[in-house]
Amino acid sequence: MPVYLDNAATTKPCDEAVSALNRCLTTIYGNPSSLHIMGLDAEKEILAARRQIGDAIGTEYINIFFTSGATESNNLAIFGTVNANKRRGNKIITTDIEHQSVHSPLSYLEENGYDIVRIRTVDGQIDEDELIDAVDDRTILVSAMLVNNESGSIQPIGKVFRTLKRRYPQLITHCDAVQAFCKIPMRASALNADLISISAHKIHGVKGVGALYIKKGVRILPMIHGGGQESGLRPGTESVPLIAAFGEAVRIGSEKIDENYDHVSKLSSYAKAELQKLDDISINMFHEHSPYIMNFSVKGIRSEIMLHFLEEKGIFVSSGSACAKGKKSRVLEAFGIEDSAIDSAIRISFSKYNTMNDIDKLISGIKDGQGRLLRS
Repeated sequence: MPVYLDNAATTKPCDEAVSALNRCLTTIYGNPSSLHIMGLDAEKEILAARRQIGDAIGTEYINIFFTSGATESNNLAIFGTVNANKRRGNKIITTDIEHQSVHSPLSYLEENGYDIVRIRTVDGQIDEDELIDAVDDRTILVSAMLVNNESGSIQPIGKVFRTLKRRYPQLITHCDAVQAFCKIPMRASALNADLISISAHKIHGVKGVGALYIKKGVRILPMIHGGGQESGLRPGTESVPLIAAFGEAVRIGSEKIDENYDHVSKLSSYAKAELQKLDDISINMFHEHSPYIMNFSVKGIRSEIMLHFLEEKGIFVSSGSACAKGKKSRVLEAFGIEDSAIDSAIRISFSKYNTMNDIDKLISGIKDGQGRLLRS
């Protein structure tokens, strides 16, 4: 069996999600917009999933809108807010550690005249005072992630957003919560976020579906136009099988969030302790982080070389964000990690399916790699 430690990139679909997917593919295949019974049955599947996701983040189901994934959710949050608030201002605040699906849309807007302010990180966390002070009456949106996808660092989003909403009630706040949803306790009210992006395949659902939470009363505009699906915000026939699978993954994940967190915390602590026993290993982690993600560097061995060495042993890890496709990590650079450590950085990320034996095999593989690769 492979040792899969790249769960921040994607996860193995759980049995419940696969069962829901197959059920809808084979028996509930009607168009949810059709008025006959097969259409109504499909619509019920979507409603059930919408309720499951709403319950998981503590909101009403009508605030959940399905998309094709977190990238679309983030883009819809950003461009939807910008297009709905053009008269109010052109300033957007973000951080220097955001996922590419937030970083790239904001860079596009910057090239087209928007004032984009990127708040730096200090010791693994965004500078709260700098972020708060950067907001003014021209600011229409603040977009900041809750859990960083490369380091696992947890950002004080709820606290910062609460302060900002008190000072600027009209300000729109957006949180990329992809690496937090169904992994650490998270409620929309505690985040003080108007918009929250989540994804299915990060929590044992199926690729190709995500969702955007939109707080009641918050107005954003669609990026595409067509039928009236998803209240007109995301037109196009909904993928009932993917959505139903998403709902089941959320149901199982939210029910067992504490159990899974405890399990993964033990794995993370054990991995960190075993890594620190090896020579020339530096842990690229900070005091406030999710146990689901761990980043470390193996001195003298480039990330991709170690990654493929471990792959030959059936051990699958990452050199960083899957979306970066091997490029140097701007996120680790923002965290103040030295270039040599960035070049040799490895990200491991856990799920409920991982075991202590997986960690033992990883440590053995790294130790073997240090001996062979450094000599060569």
